[in-house]
Amino acid sequence: MRKRVVEFILLTVLAVIFLSGCKKNVGTPEDNPVVEEEEEASEPEANYLYGYSCADLTDPFYAALRDAVGAQVEQRKGQLLVRDAANDPAKQNVQLVEMIDKGVDLVFLTAADPTAVTPALEALDEADIPVVLLETQIEERDLTKAMLCSDNYNAGKVCGENLKERMPEGGKLVIVENKEDKSLSEGVSGFEEKIKNGGFEVVKRIDGTKTEEMKTELSQILSSEAGTDVIMCANDQMAEAVRTMMKESGRNNILLYSIGGSPAVKAALLDSTAAIAGIGARSPINEGKIAVKTAEAILDDGSYEEEVLVETFFINRENVEIYGTDGWQ
Repeated sequence: MRKRVVEFILLTVLAVIFLSGCKKNVGTPEDNPVVEEEEEASEPEANYLYGYSCADLTDPFYAALRDAVGAQVEQRKGQLLVRDAANDPAKQNVQLVEMIDKGVDLVFLTAADPTAVTPALEALDEADIPVVLLETQIEERDLTKAMLCSDNYNAGKVCGENLKERMPEGGKLVIVENKEDKSLSEGVSGFEEKIKNGGFEVVKRIDGTKTEEMKTELSQILSSEAGTDVIMCANDQMAEAVRTMMKESGRNNILLYSIGGSPAVKAALLDSTAAIAGIGARSPINEGKIAVKTAEAILDDGSYEEEVLVETFFINRENVEIYGTDGWQ
């Protein structure tokens, strides 16, 4: 009898440990649903001054990434100097040079233009200020120490996998994209590669960066008798615009996919009448954690990976509550 009691207690303890390890956190930079290895009990205090130069802080993903980086920097008792280039390459160059004057120790950069940013990168290099590139591509990669980017190809791929499961016979689809943005294009490429030879026909490609033209083309598609089964969007901003138009036209029978994972698009998954079928989700929170750890390693002469693909994954109605809708994952 005593032996059975001991065995029962041991099994109970093991079960509690297992369940604790499986729990996913959600919602904020402090609560990251992308589970990594166990975090250390406390982070070192570095007191570094970081610069964060963003191509466009009106982009919800970039804003969330800034917040995630900022949370990690604050946790380490450092400071973050933030500048928004507002998609103006010349403005970004001026802001980056100003960061040199401010005495930053390292710069996090999302580039407004892959070529125009070169003079500022050369100035930073001359000043021995390292750069960590986030989410964007540049021509002079050797002027940066590390590059972190979401695995956008996989984000598109997981959407394609879900579509093939839902429509094994194929169908007609529209792609809303931004061909000028390499990261967004990678997501669309992953999606198209996965559905290749699956009976799907791309009947229209729309430039999602030209809002009014996009609305005109979508209006024609949604009012047409010819059936469109699927709309794939390169990011959440495009998907939100498409979803609004679909709702207004009463065309909620079209499957809508997006790459991103913003709170608004995740919340739409909870609406059973909404057209959104799934999201190839990126994690600015996880990227922010990795970015600051990488930056510290660079400044402390530690080891780090020069190129990091940040994990992406699929979110739909079945699992959205795990990740939450009140913040990014």
